[in-house]
Amino acid sequence: MYGTLRPGGYNHDRFLAGRIGTEAAAVLPGAVLHDGPGYPYVVPQAGGRVIGSLLTPSSGDYGELFGLLDRLELPVGYERVAMDVVRTDDGAQVSAWVFVAAPDAPLGPVIESGDWFDRP
Repeated sequence: MYGTLRPGGYNHDRFLAGRIGTEAAAVLPGAVLHDGPGYPYVVPQAGGRVIGSLLTPSSGDYGELFGLLDRLELPVGYERVAMDVVRTDDGAQVSAWVFVAAPDAPLGPVIESGDWFDRP
């Protein structure tokens, strides 16, 4: 997660509380972060990087959690795709589901830091 669902974001506890087994700081290489209408969008782009968190659902919550997230994210301009992310603590590259901007998403300016929590 890289925006409002990221730990510390206003939607994290609202939608993810009690459903997450582990959280780890992570970087999504090959993407840039765009401001949006109150939440950010990731767009794949060589040379970019997005700061976020790798969240692993609790045992037994995987299907329910992704159903909830799909209902939340898909109608507002996201697509869920598998991408490789890098855990910050150990440098391990892992495949993760990432919500990226759909072609018709209302993209704002690029957030140069790549970090939703460190935007102007």
